[in-house]
Amino acid sequence: MTPVSWRKSSYSDNGGQCVEVAPDVPGFIPVRDSKDPSGSVLVFPADAWSAFVAGVQAGEFGSV
Repeated sequence: MTPVSWRKSSYSDNGGQCVEVAPDVPGFIPVRDSKDPSGSVLVFPADAWSAFVAGVQAGEFGSV
């Protein structure tokens, strides 16, 4: 994977369980564990990631 710019959510300081996304990959959203930046990266199609985020915002997955 070529170098990308990773970013964390502004909510990521709530206990250390965070993910980072690299939103600058056309058509895809790479996701990684912020505690293990050299570990595995999951790559999702951008439309699937958008649907997931919309579902989270709508409360479709319950509360944490």
